[in-house]
Amino acid sequence: MKVTAVVGTQKGAFILRSDESRAEWRNEGPIFKGWKVTAVAAPAQGRVHLALASDIYGPAIQIGDGFSTSEWRQAADGPRFPPGDDRELDQIWTIFPHGEEIYAGVADAALFKSEDGGESWRLIEGLDRHPTRASWFPGAAGLCAHVLLSDPQNPDRLWCGVSAVGVLRSDDRGRSWTLKNEGVEKVVPDEEHPEIGCCVHGLAQDPDDANVIFRQDHRGTYRTRNGGDSWERIERGLPSGFGFPIAIDPTTKALFAVPLESDEYRLTPKGRLGVYRSRNGGDSWDLMRHGLPQENTYAGVLRSAVAVDSLDPCGIYVGTTSGSLHFSNDRGDTWRTLPHLLPRILCIEVFAE
Repeated sequence: MKVTAVVGTQKGAFILRSDESRAEWRNEGPIFKGWKVTAVAAPAQGRVHLALASDIYGPAIQIGDGFSTSEWRQAADGPRFPPGDDRELDQIWTIFPHGEEIYAGVADAALFKSEDGGESWRLIEGLDRHPTRASWFPGAAGLCAHVLLSDPQNPDRLWCGVSAVGVLRSDDRGRSWTLKNEGVEKVVPDEEHPEIGCCVHGLAQDPDDANVIFRQDHRGTYRTRNGGDSWERIERGLPSGFGFPIAIDPTTKALFAVPLESDEYRLTPKGRLGVYRSRNGGDSWDLMRHGLPQENTYAGVLRSAVAVDSLDPCGIYVGTTSGSLHFSNDRGDTWRTLPHLLPRILCIEVFAE
């Protein structure tokens, strides 16, 4: 079996390859040198998709037939706001295959859908015309639709995380959306629309029950068992409720989070990098740090910079804002650091075949 890790950074993508042991990795890259690589999609319809961004040229989607370093082409009709819209598409935050369709979440907080393998895209107006839209407030990274989930048993049901609005759910394949923030502490309370103002950072979903979702928010770590209708805090054992990524092992359903010191500092607590694991659905968390740097490590971990592969035991991959990549091939029990110093790591996706 071959394992491919795609690491998107501030200055291009790096393709890392290993065998099933995931003990040694070889680097093929960078590709799209100098471009921000902001999202990587799982293979869909025989293709892979990368989202790029440039301060000069704007965002783009690149389509490839595999993770080759050369065989890519740019989607001719990528996501863009319609004529007359005064918004400028700043960044593509996520690309999400869903059946025969592919979705893209962007800043300024919009969703686009492709029905032809990513060649052309159209705006999903149901989210764009939400009744609370005029009161939506951007987070530090802007007003971004950055994560999507779906229900394998009900293809009409979708969830979208928007910073700093919260989680929205659609039960009609995106035609309409309902805010799902009950029980989550607000960051920017709104008097007219009290259901908004939550800054969701990351979502992870139970592979056996789509209605069980774990949520890393600006003001805490949460769980829902009813598809988002209500949320409860799950922070016992965590040093902080603040962080960006949250991920799940598809085999054992262990959860992984990387808390940061606080909203004000956004650094590893006490200069020690630690990954926290929960084996009981978030009821409690344990620190996993064997092999991780434990002194003078002051870096952040962004919302898309943690990935879990599908092997058993699973591998976990953690990229930092300082460009270091740490990985475990034994569910987080022990860790190694890749002997490469990459640019600022924005996203990671790992594929086994």
